[in-house]
Amino acid sequence: MEIPHQRLSPKTLQKIIEEFVLREGTDYGHVDVPLETKTAQIKKQLEKGVAKIVFDPKTESCNIVRA
Repeated sequence: MEIPHQRLSPKTLQKIIEEFVLREGTDYGHVDVPLETKTAQIKKQLEKGVAKIVFDPKTESCNIVRA
């Protein structure tokens, strides 16, 4: 189920984005990119509609995926 990012509180949205970028497998390669930069990039993608937040009721977890 899709969760509109606009319906989340700023704090909750920030935590979901931070959790997403800190997961294993979202490495940016050999270049160190600050957490603030990564989260800003994801937030911009959500605002542009390039990415969306989905909730899986079976696993009770959120993920950010390409729209």
